[in-house]
Amino acid sequence: MKAAVRFYSRSGNTKLVADAIAGALGISAVSVDAPEAELKEKADVLFVGGALYAYGLDRHLKDYLANLSAGQVGKAVIFSTSWISKHSIDLIRKALEAKGIPVEKETFYVKNKAGQEQLEAAAAFAKKIAG
Repeated sequence: MKAAVRFYSRSGNTKLVADAIAGALGISAVSVDAPEAELKEKADVLFVGGALYAYGLDRHLKDYLANLSAGQVGKAVIFSTSWISKHSIDLIRKALEAKGIPVEKETFYVKNKAGQEQLEAAAAFAKKIAG
């Protein structure tokens, strides 16, 4: 199974979770604003994460999601961090579903800064979802 992890993080908190997920899968997490973020091959599972900024998604993550195609992704799995709410999960899900990309019902969320316990939980979540 080919997995990929893409994220956008301003504060570094979502990056911590992305790195924990990717590390559990033996791959690298890539920021959506990096040149190598584009999927070159189909990902059976795409873990995608971001946070809420001024009640919306950052432009970088919005643009990345808008450019994905259903043919590139078997299914998407959402993760998020925030100081306020889980609304980013709904916004990411809506953007993915609008592209016709199947989205896993189970998500991973960390309120505030991820500590060791949350990072271990993120790794376990990734292993469970990716098999």
